[in-house]
Amino acid sequence: MEIVKTVNEWKDLMKPALDSKTSEFKLMGYSQATGDDIWDCLVQKVWKGNPTKRLHEVTQDIFHLASNLYMSYLTVNAYQENDDLMASIAALTGGQTEETKQ
Repeated sequence: MEIVKTVNEWKDLMKPALDSKTSEFKLMGYSQATGDDIWDCLVQKVWKGNPTKRLHEVTQDIFHLASNLYMSYLTVNAYQENDDLMASIAALTGGQTEETKQ
């Protein structure tokens, strides 16, 4: 009998796999890699939400996550955070930032 759960229900069991993937990325030079970032990347880029999967499928997705997809995810998130920061600054300054003053 195969057990199917949502990926978020498998997360606690995936800590060893996430730790292994984190170590792999760190060995490749990505010193800021974390298990949470890897999980979030999978949710947003690979699974696109919280689909149902079998344990071996979730494990396989973790181990097959390519470093270029992970770095793309981090880059997009960094730009989104920068945009959110600029919007917050504009709201506090009445819409005036250094970029809009010029």
